[in-house]
Amino acid sequence: MGFWSSIMGRSKPPAADLDALFAVPNAALTLEAGGGFLPTGSGAVCYRASEGAAFGTTQSDVVELLDADGGPKVERSEDSYGFTWLLCQQRPDDVSGLVTDLHAINTSLQDNGFGTALLCSLVNFTGADGKPLALVYLYKQGTFYPFAPLGPNKRDNSVELQVRGLIENDVPLEKDLQRWLGVWGAPGLG
Repeated sequence: MGFWSSIMGRSKPPAADLDALFAVPNAALTLEAGGGFLPTGSGAVCYRASEGAAFGTTQSDVVELLDADGGPKVERSEDSYGFTWLLCQQRPDDVSGLVTDLHAINTSLQDNGFGTALLCSLVNFTGADGKPLALVYLYKQGTFYPFAPLGPNKRDNSVELQVRGLIENDVPLEKDLQRWLGVWGAPGLG
């Protein structure tokens, strides 16, 4: 932090470490062994779409690249808050392939100057009871947190804390619980 930043009380936000996404397959094994959570094979990237041809071209190129592998098509949707979601799907046992797809989306947007538009990425799981769980990566923090929705605007905090304890050695966790935001209506989640 520079002199003027420290005087003005400004701090530099942590840089996103997109390679942290590659720790998710190990976390998936831990979640399965320790909590009975199974990957669903779906995950998504959330961002605020920008205006202009450059962003549209970047978004189209990413979708085209991921669709070219012969797997399920990438699905694009917009939520009620105006955020865009790209939903990727792989076989449930191919968490590494899913994470690679999510990493490709994030990296492409970041490398083309749209990193500030990125919000989060998530990998979806289901519990032995059939309830959904997402492992959410906060792009601007470079950390993960669990999200266990129970219904509209209701979440299972005890499961989230249990999952935090399970994966604390696998991925960098978000320590500030106020940043554990609900990603209500995220595609592929529940």
